[in-house]
Amino acid sequence: MSNINVLLVDDHNIVRQGLRALFTAEGDINIIAEAQTGREAVQLALKHHPEIVVMDLAMPLLNGWEATRQIIKAVPTAKIVVLSTYGDDEHIQQAIAAGAAAYLLKQTAAADLVKAIREVRKGNAYFSPAIAKRLREQTCQPATGEIMKAPDAELTPREAEVLQLIAEGFANKQIAAELGLSVKTVEKHRQQVMQKLNIHDIAGLVRHAASKGIIEMAPAGVPTC
Repeated sequence: MSNINVLLVDDHNIVRQGLRALFTAEGDINIIAEAQTGREAVQLALKHHPEIVVMDLAMPLLNGWEATRQIIKAVPTAKIVVLSTYGDDEHIQQAIAAGAAAYLLKQTAAADLVKAIREVRKGNAYFSPAIAKRLREQTCQPATGEIMKAPDAELTPREAEVLQLIAEGFANKQIAAELGLSVKTVEKHRQQVMQKLNIHDIAGLVRHAASKGIIEMAPAGVPTC
């Protein structure tokens, strides 16, 4: 069987180095590119058309959920393997809704990640053992019970991008340059985000983004609880 072409997406260099060593040792897993931001991941996916994308969720500029959606839309043949520190139902459900084929925790054994890549290439789904067990238990609940909490769906993909950049400290002019929009359009998106979330100050938007895992942590001095 031919080599498996993989795009690595993680903003921590040490994580990418570890994954690179792991995959190189396998012999048939070929890392064709590495991305440090969600936006770079989308660009590299368009350029290289990877079979598998190993995706972190807490990514700067564009979070892993939005990057996943954009990659799958632009490169439908790509399969997304999420590798995250978040193991709660909401993050898992949002990743699945975005189109991820696998979800593993970063503390998962290296062998599980390699197995996930091979299974996903075959067209199967794969989850960390603890997550798979929880999903099975939820599936077996009575039909009248709520299986998983639905992810937030108030914001459009563009509004979600604007929210993340606001939370990361970008000014309107910087957001406009990053997204290729006019300042006026950014201001409109910003107003819509605040209106939909009923949050009308930057600190509140930062807390919301941090609580949803859109950003990894709030800036110093801004409480998250």
